[in-house]
Amino acid sequence: MSVAPPRPKSLPLTALRAFEASARLGGFAAAAEELHVSPGAISAHIKTIEAELGATLFARTARGVTLTPLGQRALPHFAAAFDQLGDAVQNLRADAAPGVVHIAALPAIAQFWLSPRLPALRAAAPEIQISITALEHPPNLKRVPYDLCLFYDAAKGESVTDDALLPVCAPAIAKRLKHPRDMADLLCLTDTGWPDDWQRWIAEALPGAGFTPKGPVFSLYSLAVEETINGAGILMGHQALIGPHLVSGKLVAPFDMPVRLNASLRMWSLRPAHKSSPVSRVADWLRTGGTDQP
Repeated sequence: MSVAPPRPKSLPLTALRAFEASARLGGFAAAAEELHVSPGAISAHIKTIEAELGATLFARTARGVTLTPLGQRALPHFAAAFDQLGDAVQNLRADAAPGVVHIAALPAIAQFWLSPRLPALRAAAPEIQISITALEHPPNLKRVPYDLCLFYDAAKGESVTDDALLPVCAPAIAKRLKHPRDMADLLCLTDTGWPDDWQRWIAEALPGAGFTPKGPVFSLYSLAVEETINGAGILMGHQALIGPHLVSGKLVAPFDMPVRLNASLRMWSLRPAHKSSPVSRVADWLRTGGTDQP
């Protein structure tokens, strides 16, 4: 009779991924956000591994978790392994759907900068499918399968367009403004993604003005823009995003006092793409504004 001794249990891949993310990001909450699960689920996965190993990977304190020496030694190996796995997944997706380009973008960029360019891009390259995911923060391209990223940054990737801050409002509101200090009598709209825009513009355009903007706060830039068009008040606009509204006349810049931002709208990818690949063609088109057809 053959002997079939029990095999050692393999540690679950989902639990190992939870450990690697927690160790790399420095906590269960950050790992949960990256993996789109709850912190409790991350904690349960870590406990599963620790129970199987009979050793702890994290030391729990009132201020959070820290890696034990065992966890510290394990992290580089698992980080490299999951990097390789992510790279393999990227290659598999590219081979399986070579005509699909996945773009991750800040919601405001996706709606105001990228979306208006898609009809012309589709007309120029109908064989390429563009998939867009709006994210508040740039993804880790080693772990998630996006081909291109479009976010504001000071150094990452390449600059697609510069940006500047300037107050904008509806034409009817603009008629009431004779001097920048007149804005103190109106509601100043703010987006939670850029809570310091007003202070930054005032510091450079109106130093020493003593002007403290007050008004509603919006969690979506698109809502803030729409309310500004509706006459709710004045918005500190990003010129790169609301440019078309200025051209159409829906919005007006009552004072020609732009303040240039250090962070520009930038584009990057995980690795250089072949010149003739759909990713490279889309990137070239977005980079040149369509002057070079994809």
